[in-house]
Amino acid sequence: MPKNRLLTRAAAVLAAAATAFGLSACASGAAPEYVTPGKLTIATGEPAYFPYVIDDDPASGEGFESAIGYAVAEQLGFAAADVVWVRSTFDEAIAPGPKSYDLNLQQISITDERKGSIDFSPPYYSAGQAVIAVEGSKAAKATSIADLRSLSIGAATGTTSLKAIEQVIAPTTPAQVFNSNDDAKLALESGQVDALVVDVPTAFYITGVELDGGVIVGQLPDVEGETDQWGLALPKGSALTAAVTKAIETLRSNGTLASIAAKWLGADQGVPLLK
Repeated sequence: MPKNRLLTRAAAVLAAAATAFGLSACASGAAPEYVTPGKLTIATGEPAYFPYVIDDDPASGEGFESAIGYAVAEQLGFAAADVVWVRSTFDEAIAPGPKSYDLNLQQISITDERKGSIDFSPPYYSAGQAVIAVEGSKAAKATSIADLRSLSIGAATGTTSLKAIEQVIAPTTPAQVFNSNDDAKLALESGQVDALVVDVPTAFYITGVELDGGVIVGQLPDVEGETDQWGLALPKGSALTAAVTKAIETLRSNGTLASIAAKWLGADQGVPLLK
């Protein structure tokens, strides 16, 4: 075979191999790490509440979870100006499937069931559950879990708070279930329920800011078999999960998580434990 034909055939073989390699790399390569290259997109609730986000403005960096978001971003190598905040519902955050954000940060409790649909970082906070009521009511005068059992008690659906009612208080009438803490608060105001169970930071906010005459009755023991630990939620199989895990571990070991919690959630420690 003439030399020039050999060279032509060799070139064709190499070109075909290169094309095949390129196609294979495209097919097997992971999706881009970030939703928007060069930006870290973080989702939070709509709206986002105090003390997690101040004035519903996560970009301010003010509030517990806003501060956590920027601390994680820094660990991942992002400047504050390169963090983009978007909104999602809670149901969207825990649903399987692709997401329009890199991370979601809105008091999402880590559970085995949810791990089947999304990835989690290690916990950035462990939240206790508290009972709140209106001053002067029978619930407000309760000093023990037994005092609460004959009362009508409510919580938001799908929450550790609801499990705490069912497993820790075990009231004689079924727990009242609401779509959100806002709906539950309205029910308490109207007398539809005697008391609510919410996480401790939310208890301070509702009783201190939103509910006239609101009081914190006390904190409940942990639900058996689990604690209400909040993690950053990521799409299932995200290429960022390992890096975010390392970021949270670093922020815990260097004291940043504790410092942020002390600044924004410092009142947690003053709630009496109901027995």
